[in-house]
Amino acid sequence: MKSQFNLIRKPHITEKGVLLKEEQNKVIFQVAVDANKIELKKAIESIFKVKVKKISTLNVKGKTKRQGKTEGKRADWKKAIVTLEEDQSIEYFEGA
Repeated sequence: MKSQFNLIRKPHITEKGVLLKEEQNKVIFQVAVDANKIELKKAIESIFKVKVKKISTLNVKGKTKRQGKTEGKRADWKKAIVTLEEDQSIEYFEGA
C-alpha cells in the first residue's frame, strides 16, 4: 500500500490556481503519477483534515528542451484539482 504522504508531492501554485482557490474553493496539487482519485481523496482528507467534494486529475506531459545540440525532456507529472466542501479550506502558508 502506498503511503499517503508519498501520493501528494506539493501544492501547484500559479495565478490561475490562486484564483480558483479564492473563487471556487479549489486547490491544485502535484501528485504521484500512479495515484488514483480514491487514494488521493483519502490522503487529502486525512492529511489536511478537510472534506473533499470532487477531484479532477490530468497528466501533464514534460516539455522537450534544447541547449545547443543537446536535447532533453522534462519529467511527466500528474496534477490534481481538488474541490473542497463549502466551509473547508487548506492554507499553504500558515505564517504569511
